[in-house]
Amino acid sequence: MGIGMALAYPNLLTAVGDTADPAWCGGALGVYRLWRDGGYALGPLVLGGIAVVGGITAAIWAGVALVGTSEVLLAWLRETDPKRRGRPPAWKDHPEWVAP
Repeated sequence: MGIGMALAYPNLLTAVGDTADPAWCGGALGVYRLWRDGGYALGPLVLGGIAVVGGITAAIWAGVALVGTSEVLLAWLRETDPKRRGRPPAWKDHPEWVAP
């Protein structure tokens, strides 16, 4: 698991940094890490509650469903490398999203 995290996290942080407005990059990384770490805190509590109510098998299948849902959501992600992206990032189309 440690090797997987070591390979994944730099790429995820780079994707957030590539898509965020340069003036708000630090804030975007903070929001990303808040949601990521919140998932680490709430995930075991939710799956533990499901295990208490429905059994360990139900909790395992709920975890499988959550991971599967995140994989399906990957279909909507955009290219983040500025040299390879086909469309401008969302913050350029919606400047009101960027903190003044």
